[in-house]
Amino acid sequence: MAARAQVLAPWLAALWWGSLTALGALVVPSLFAHLPSPALAGGMAAKLFTAQTWLSTGCGLLLLLLHRPDQGNPETGRAQSAMMFMLLGVLLALLSEFAIAPRIVNRENLRLWHSVGSVMFALQWLCAGVTFWKMTRKSG
Repeated sequence: MAARAQVLAPWLAALWWGSLTALGALVVPSLFAHLPSPALAGGMAAKLFTAQTWLSTGCGLLLLLLHRPDQGNPETGRAQSAMMFMLLGVLLALLSEFAIAPRIVNRENLRLWHSVGSVMFALQWLCAGVTFWKMTRKSG
């Protein structure tokens, strides 16, 4: 991987994982704690989760582009071991946005779809965390 890509990749992974962490652990719980109604908090949370989807997708795709196997970089092993997590994280973000979120917004079996969405968010957080860990650990 080129020198710039080596510097950029950990920052992208940190942004992805950090934004998921902040949204899930701080921002959304704060909305429900401080806004006057759950409906208002839920509507705002939905908008923030949509923004997070695009941030996650952008970070994940840029990381995948930076770690294309044909670049012949010396860190190929580490990058390729993280690629599965990058790809799965992006897929989870997009599935959450286009398959799960519409069901939650339409209040279809809300308990089920909210639970599925929460699990998918947690799995995406894990994928981003593993990617971040793999991008920042020392090789050797």
